[in-house]
Amino acid sequence: KPRALIQMATGAGKTFTAVTFIYRLLKHADAGRILFLVDTRNLGEQAEQEFMTYQPTDDNRKFTELYNVQRLSSDYIASDSQVCISTIQRLYSILKGEELDDSAETENPNENSWLQEQINKKQPLPVEYSAKVPVEQFDFIVIDECHRSIYNLWKQVLDYFDAFLIGLTATPDKRTFGFFNENVVSEYTYEESVIDGVNVPYEVYTIETEISAKGETVKAGWFLDRRDKLT
Repeated sequence: KPRALIQMATGAGKTFTAVTFIYRLLKHADAGRILFLVDTRNLGEQAEQEFMTYQPTDDNRKFTELYNVQRLSSDYIASDSQVCISTIQRLYSILKGEELDDSAETENPNENSWLQEQINKKQPLPVEYSAKVPVEQFDFIVIDECHRSIYNLWKQVLDYFDAFLIGLTATPDKRTFGFFNENVVSEYTYEESVIDGVNVPYEVYTIETEISAKGETVKAGWFLDRRDKLT
């Protein structure tokens, strides 16, 4: 099936899991090049660190000693890179042949101004074929935090490539299940992670203060801070 979803509790090791199956795909499934897709620069840097420190159980060398890992910081994709790490914003700009705004990779794409500018165009230009980045460029695309960044404008990027899509998320919603055709290939809940000792359980404390118990009056001269969500 071309699309698969992996649901894992926050803190249970989604990136480590992804690096593990990427290693297996490269070594045993004859995968040529794999894209690890994120939606902020920070997540890309964290993923790169995970690849650099990962050591397979069947080899004494680190992942980056066995395979070339490239984190895209421009529109150049090295011909000898077996794993590419990129933000979906950068990939979109590469396919469009446009320069990427510096702020576009630093925040959640659902909130950043560069994205809003793209969406506010009367009719977003579709992604067209690029000889520099052909549709068969990647055999697999692993999408981190796939519940939030692969819809609207970004869906064009994923539709462009002829590749298997593997989504990673802790909090899928109906859109996520729909996009991946409800093909949940692995599910690891928070409860399971606590039982296994991967995550620590939380405890709920109910705290009662004098004001919450008896109430309080607003005295003259107090400054009340108000936040206007529209602006």
